[in-house]
Amino acid sequence: MNIIFRLIISALAAFATAYILPGVRLDSFLTALILAVVLGVLNLLVKPVLVFLTFPITVFTLGLFLLVINAVIILVAAKLVNGFRVDGFWWALLFSLVMTVINSFLVSLGKRPEDV
Repeated sequence: MNIIFRLIISALAAFATAYILPGVRLDSFLTALILAVVLGVLNLLVKPVLVFLTFPITVFTLGLFLLVINAVIILVAAKLVNGFRVDGFWWALLFSLVMTVINSFLVSLGKRPEDV
């Protein structure tokens, strides 16, 4: 049940972020749900490989290169999901930052007192 809750929260965060940012377009909430699933799979399978391969530059930049990896994951998701468009790398970077903030806020709203 927790994974369904997280997917819905991620879809809501993606939908809200696409509404806020003019360089990102998301056609419908169903597309946002599909995007949440694709981002989850990419973060599970592709991101660890990218983090491993770019470990030296990540250490050299004190972890800031992880933001670039997040933007690349967003751009890959934009290629895979019909109805989700990102106008470029900087919009993908901003999308990942704003979506993370909104997602964290929504997850904190859904926590029960015994979960804290």
